Amino acid sequence: MPPELAPDQLLRWYIDAGADETIGEVAMDRFQAQPPPRPVPVAVAAAPSPDRPAPPRPAAGPAVIVPTGGTAAHIAAECHDLEQLRLAMEAFDGLPLKKTALSTVFADGNPEAKVMCIGEAPGQEEDRQGRPFVGRSGKLLDRMLASIGLDRSSAYITNVLPWRPLDNRKPTPDEVAVCLPFVTRHIELVDPQVLILFGGASASALLARHEGIMRLRGHWHDFSSPGLPRPLPAMATFHPAYLLRTPAAKREAWRDLLAVWKRLNQVT
Repeated sequence: MPPELAPDQLLRWYIDAGADETIGEVAMDRFQAQPPPRPVPVAVAAAPSPDRPAPPRPAAGPAVIVPTGGTAAHIAAECHDLEQLRLAMEAFDGLPLKKTALSTVFADGNPEAKVMCIGEAPGQEEDRQGRPFVGRSGKLLDRMLASIGLDRSSAYITNVLPWRPLDNRKPTPDEVAVCLPFVTRHIELVDPQVLILFGGASASALLARHEGIMRLRGHWHDFSSPGLPRPLPAMATFHPAYLLRTPAAKREAWRDLLAVWKRLNQVT
């Protein structure tokens, strides 16, 4: 008969033997125990047949625009000077991309100038500084204006969109449509003698045309608005960012600027 072990010795013996569980207070006959119920099978979508492609997932795009606090057209119409317009645009919450922008890029230059330059949207550097046309594109714009005797003290500069789209993507038609009343009111309040529209998005939005910049540039167009006493002559040309990528187009841009210079001399 084996010697009787103390409780602690017996426990140590079981641990050394590899036992790591204890039994309950009541004995259980596991041969008589009922097996656990089987889990209810969950329906799994069948894999698409090679002959039938799976339906495409909806593509993720810019956030849906839900204007709040009044539409841009109503808000812009209530602005009677540039400061009111600037404050209204800073308070506007009807465009989702504003939430991702650092700044409301309003304008730069002289609001009393004869020439108003309008680009498409701020880039990363413009968003950081809160001024339109800075960085490489801005430096090229300064040189373009200087070629016809202008600078930021004799020109007024803004964009169709005052907020930078993420990753510098092209503004969507909906985003342009939301901001159009703001830039239109901006033009009405400045009332320049000549407009220069830089880039296809700016030109097609303000001229209500569907042609690309290649067809719109090099010709005089009329910009009309109920808040203007007369139509304004508008010249569309290439955006400085495009000219940085395509230096060969600078010759056409120079011709466009030369036409602006001649027009200014006529109205002076």
